[in-house]
Amino acid sequence: MTLLLEGKGVRKVYQTGEIELEVLKGLDFQIFAAEFIVILGQSGSGKTTLLNIIGGMTPPTAGELYYRGQPLHEASDTELTLYRRQAVGFVFQHYNLMPNLTASENIWLAAEIAEDPLSVDEVLRDVGLEPWAEHFPSQLSGGQQQRVAIARAIVKNPALLLCDEPTGALDIQTGIQVLKALQKLNRDYQKTIIIITHNGEIAKMADRVFFIKDGMLEKIQTNEHPLQPEELLW
Repeated sequence: MTLLLEGKGVRKVYQTGEIELEVLKGLDFQIFAAEFIVILGQSGSGKTTLLNIIGGMTPPTAGELYYRGQPLHEASDTELTLYRRQAVGFVFQHYNLMPNLTASENIWLAAEIAEDPLSVDEVLRDVGLEPWAEHFPSQLSGGQQQRVAIARAIVKNPALLLCDEPTGALDIQTGIQVLKALQKLNRDYQKTIIIITHNGEIAKMADRVFFIKDGMLEKIQTNEHPLQPEELLW
């Protein structure tokens, strides 16, 4: 397996006046190309902070973080901007679509700033949205909007897709459709996908699960037989 990301002693401390809050307490981890990872933890455990550090949005206070051997912890703002633009796709719980653009246009917007974008039509097909390509966000369901957001993130052709509670605002059946779209992108495009969630059921479809508690990486569990999204119950 090809090593994509490596963290060594990653710490994050927020300071307000004289008060220090240590959110991440020295995490060591490796993430490999084409893996499906779930970072599992309750609210306040530090999982979102970890995702933001991996995504180059927040620098670690201490420790080392490498992307394909390049030290992100020493990167300049310009270098981190290029990393986010070229290597990382983001999917959030709230879809953040442009309301005055169609589904297809929202995806084209991301493709136009990418170095080596995927085909917009192919990505629309892969997330099951071809019939709704010319619909505006207000004409789409929550699950459809989330799949537009996923397509927008993946069309950049990033190595890494980071998903922050992507099913958090969805019902079970709609959430399963979103997870199926993510699984397809992982398998067909060989993208590394990282989902953070507090939902332990979603962890059953991952290759590996990172358990975060109180800012520490409690354990890493390998799923020998990951479940299909439609097998999940929550």
